[in-house]
Amino acid sequence: MDRLDALNLFVRVAELGSFTRAAESLSLQKGAASVAVQQLESSLGTRLFQRTTRRVALTQDGRTCYERAKDLLADAEELGTMFRQTPQRLSGRLRIDMSAGMAEQYVVPRLPEFTQAHPELEFEISATDRFVDVIREGFDCVVRVGRVTDPSLVVRLLGYAPLVTCASPAYLERHGTPRTLDDLASHRLVNYVTSFGAKPDGWEYFDGTAYRTVPMAGSITVNNAGAYRAACIGGYGLIQVPAFGVVRSLAEGELVQVMVDHHAEPMPVSLVHAHRRHVPQRVRSFMDWLAALLAPQLLPPR
Repeated sequence: MDRLDALNLFVRVAELGSFTRAAESLSLQKGAASVAVQQLESSLGTRLFQRTTRRVALTQDGRTCYERAKDLLADAEELGTMFRQTPQRLSGRLRIDMSAGMAEQYVVPRLPEFTQAHPELEFEISATDRFVDVIREGFDCVVRVGRVTDPSLVVRLLGYAPLVTCASPAYLERHGTPRTLDDLASHRLVNYVTSFGAKPDGWEYFDGTAYRTVPMAGSITVNNAGAYRAACIGGYGLIQVPAFGVVRSLAEGELVQVMVDHHAEPMPVSLVHAHRRHVPQRVRSFMDWLAALLAPQLLPPR
């Protein structure tokens, strides 16, 4: 196995956390994969992984090597295609992350439009509400809803997601439909927090000058967008949610939009990726496609 192949194997083991899964993904025998990484460690003069019977984790030197290996592999790919005169067919693997609602309602149903043009691409799609570690978990790009402050990431602002206030028909039948800020005193809110123990923000609105919040009672607190929507459908109270996440529920009558004249602050939606000298063409092409796909659902960047 040559050095580039060994580095590619090392990167796969680091991202999958398993010699067995990495070997399977590259059509190798587990024993051959283990030997190749041991030879790479010997040639580099350092241990790249801490191995136990339950898990494989990068050492500090391994994390440094992982970042340099990603750059080196991207450079090699760029060099292999930079002199081609005809449009290239993209190949390789793309690891991406986004919210479950975005993946289910927009990206995955439309993904065949992209893969039909590039059938040799392989996708690993993470659909989660947690903030993944873009670098350590080896993501090529991530769609982030909310502000991004990590200086180690390149941020491409796609636009702003408008927020809507929703309730279930059953909830509105029991409690009435709120139309003014004073009406909110007799209503309940489904609370959303990123970590339990954090103080819920309350209900947000624009007063003509600034965005303000109204403290509201709530009997349920969740930390997941799916549970947030489900609690609202179940009649636990009002929610404020990006409009693109409840299109289907509104269309099917599971939810009803209320307080339409009082808008919360739109949330920035960005594509983020690690700083690299060369971003592989497959990543650049996919990000361009994804930006065009999501543009109709977003307010344009200010």
